Amino acid sequence: MTWIFHSAPRGRIARPGKAFGLRTTVYYGVCGLADPVADRIVASLSKPGGNITGFTSFNAATAGKWLQLLKEISPAIDRIAVMYNPTTAPYSIFLPVMQVVAPQIGVTLIPAPVGDGAAIEAALGNFVTTSGGGLVVMPDVFMTLHRDMILRLASQNRLPTMSPLRSFAAAGALMSYGSHFHHLFEQAASYVDRILRGEKPGDLPVQEPTKYEAIINPRTARAIGVEIPSSLLATADEVIE
Repeated sequence: MTWIFHSAPRGRIARPGKAFGLRTTVYYGVCGLADPVADRIVASLSKPGGNITGFTSFNAATAGKWLQLLKEISPAIDRIAVMYNPTTAPYSIFLPVMQVVAPQIGVTLIPAPVGDGAAIEAALGNFVTTSGGGLVVMPDVFMTLHRDMILRLASQNRLPTMSPLRSFAAAGALMSYGSHFHHLFEQAASYVDRILRGEKPGDLPVQEPTKYEAIINPRTARAIGVEIPSSLLATADEVIE
């Protein structure tokens, strides 16, 4: 998501264009991108430069947490497929972290790039031929559009599924762990205030999330035969019944 606003001389209404003969400056803020540096939107997180700053939607380190939580909630897992669309998903910041964490917790990581519904079916069909599997679905608009299909196939194959997005847990994934987006947008308001008071956007660092939420779906756990540890239920931010 991008927020855009204009500055104008004090006491005047700022509007785009030259209809009122005003000289305005347009400032851009990003809120919801995973990697604005790789997307070439900012020069760096610490010094974005230009008239742009904002907040990222994810921190790469959370990718390791997806694997750890999935293993904790279902200890029998020894293989985890990571599903993503290589043309749209920010996989380049997540996969390296997961490749480091996977052997540390005793699981084999299996990248599953997909680009359409048929590829999703094929990837899951090949993966579930043996037991002990789990699934991580990367954050991506493509995955959100195919969410119901992915979760239906995961349920049919009793496949514990993790997503960074709460909407997946609400729709039937076993668990989600990701940024608290309401908190993220509340933080954005402080930057708007600072910029309107005269600070330059390019001097304000792009910030990463600082608040995360873990959401568990016990209904799904019962359906796929997973017993959720009481310790996880006790520390979850939300339990969907």
